[in-house]
Amino acid sequence: MAAAVAALAAAAAVLLVATAGAQAHDPAKYPDLKGQWIRIGGNQWDSAKPMGRAQQPPLTEEYRAIFEASLADQAAGGQGNESTHLCLPPGMPRTMVVIFPMEIIVLPETTYIMVSYFNEFRRVYTDGRGWPEKMEPSFLGYSIGQWIDEDGDGRYDVLAVETRNMRGPRSFEPSGMPLHKDNSTVVKERIYLDKSNPDVLRDDITTIDNALTRPWTITRSYRRERNPVWVESVCAEDNHHVVIGKENYFISGDGYLMPAKKDQKPPDLRYFKQSAK
Repeated sequence: MAAAVAALAAAAAVLLVATAGAQAHDPAKYPDLKGQWIRIGGNQWDSAKPMGRAQQPPLTEEYRAIFEASLADQAAGGQGNESTHLCLPPGMPRTMVVIFPMEIIVLPETTYIMVSYFNEFRRVYTDGRGWPEKMEPSFLGYSIGQWIDEDGDGRYDVLAVETRNMRGPRSFEPSGMPLHKDNSTVVKERIYLDKSNPDVLRDDITTIDNALTRPWTITRSYRRERNPVWVESVCAEDNHHVVIGKENYFISGDGYLMPAKKDQKPPDLRYFKQSAK
């Protein structure tokens, strides 16, 4: 009987701790991020500048040459360093361009950032954890964040996030502006509501990468839709791009393989039965 009473007391103590933890999460302390967030500007990396060379990326000489080769290939009809045409997700930091709308859900231990484009789903852990000793790389990487009360009014103003452990291929924008192939990128963000307009969200993004000569900081902005309509995005549906070997080809409207670039050679058909001429 004494053992049973002790077990009940222990269970009650656990329940009280759990209840106290649940009560500790006061939604009023967090910014109101409800609704749908839609990008402001185009799909170039720095929305204040045109895509491509005009972005003035601080690339090393090696990666500037890779960027120029990507631009030349695209000018000839290829894809360059762009990989999303194959339905590979853009990954961080390019995910935060937010091609299709984004939703942010704030919970006590994790803030979830869901982007309709490629159905990317970020988890920003805000429970005080450290970096895992072993992490499986992913396009989105692993994100640890902290809510900050910058003006001391008792409410959080900024979500500071650091993301590591990404995999490739990734680029900054559709021009193929490259990130380093070693995938040791570190992305730091400050996410906050605009002080003059609570329906505008800002994300100050700093990318630290070995393809860059210095950390590169830009700001992405998003406007709020309070009565959203969500539309499904499935990249593989009606995707006409196909890669054979190292070459990108295109499927025509009537279902035939066609070149993507002028004077492009056809693929090797050695495993197909060839008709006699």
